[in-house]
Amino acid sequence: MREAHVTPTPEQVELVRWAASLGAVSAPALAYRLGVSVASARGRLIAAERRRWLTSARPLAGWPALYTATPAGVRLTGLSRVAPARVRPGSAMHFLACAAVAAALEHCYPDHLVLGERELREGEREVGGVRASADLASWVRGEPPRHRCDLVLAPAGLEGGLPVAVEVELTIKAPARLTSICLAWARSRHLAGALYIAPADAARAVRRAVQRANAQRRIAVVELDALPWPDTR
Repeated sequence: MREAHVTPTPEQVELVRWAASLGAVSAPALAYRLGVSVASARGRLIAAERRRWLTSARPLAGWPALYTATPAGVRLTGLSRVAPARVRPGSAMHFLACAAVAAALEHCYPDHLVLGERELREGEREVGGVRASADLASWVRGEPPRHRCDLVLAPAGLEGGLPVAVEVELTIKAPARLTSICLAWARSRHLAGALYIAPADAARAVRRAVQRANAQRRIAVVELDALPWPDTR
């Protein structure tokens, strides 16, 4: 029997779904999410890779490997329209950060769901409208007028309220561009608001953009180091 044809457990399906939703995940992020050791988390990821539900890459020396869902893995999860992610050196750090932030948000808000941008994109295609994206008033260089967040913090129940758009901002955008995005989030009444999580220098730039957009009541900024990171050795 091929390992690829082994019937997955619900835990394995959820692991692959998480990777498909976020695009890519790491062993330390999974360890945090599940409350297990990094070695245990890595073993689960490797087992899914052996069954061809995940594939791995290590584009950055000295940083953890990133695991992405394969086409077979995407089919396993039912996220039929989610395209497998491609991990490149330029996007690897962002994938690592988003997976870690997603795990941290799940711990901070256990009554909420944390969805990735890829799952958000699929959901918006299914309903044919906006669920947790922002329509920009202006855009440049042919960019689309709709901006999607990196993560969505959504109430698990129907009566839980509106979702929150989460941006993981590792680098400093051009002031005009960042202000335009902040203004769009502030005007998005289908959301409870937006949350930016960023390292100190990028957080300062976001706070300036929030002030320029007069969006202090709609956008919160949290520094990356302020999240409750555990020791996941």
